[in-house]
Amino acid sequence: MRNSAALRLVYSASPTSEKRTVERRREYLTEPEVEQLMAAARKRGRYGHRDATMILMAYRHGLRVSELVALRWSQVDLDAGRLQVVRRKGSDDSVQPLSGVEIRALRKIKREGSHVFLTERGAPMTPRGFQVMLDRAAKSIRMADVHPHLLRHGTGFKLVNDGVDTRTLAAYLGHRQMNNTARYTKMNARRFDGFWKD
Repeated sequence: MRNSAALRLVYSASPTSEKRTVERRREYLTEPEVEQLMAAARKRGRYGHRDATMILMAYRHGLRVSELVALRWSQVDLDAGRLQVVRRKGSDDSVQPLSGVEIRALRKIKREGSHVFLTERGAPMTPRGFQVMLDRAAKSIRMADVHPHLLRHGTGFKLVNDGVDTRTLAAYLGHRQMNNTARYTKMNARRFDGFWKD
């Protein structure tokens, strides 16, 4: 699995010992990992398409889990290919394009209420419900240390590595403070390219 770029080493030293232990902690999900999670979610039960679509939407739009489960059909314009992203935590809202893959996936979901993603009982999906689903999908493919916010971080790392500038990325993720976006530019694998010309 190609996840070495998505891991960082965390060193912790015991106050009574000089011995250091190394713990691997995942910082974000790569695009291939997200695709693996979606494929795993599709195979799990009769709600596999809904679950895979939730993972897709969270990743493509950098949604926090609270924003994802609160998503309403009134925010979705499938004909125009637009999504009104309503941010939480004091972040800025935006209107973002929907790709063909997203539009097709959303069209397959039954409109049975005001919320896009519903449980089997017809209630809006909860953050905990999404976290449990994501965890089970990850474990089914032996992917460790996965939680919902890694999808949002994956969005930032992918876009900055694709050359999206910091201000545009900040607007896309709803960041009001540029320092919240700076973490992604620090991980840009290409930021030092071209320093030396031989």
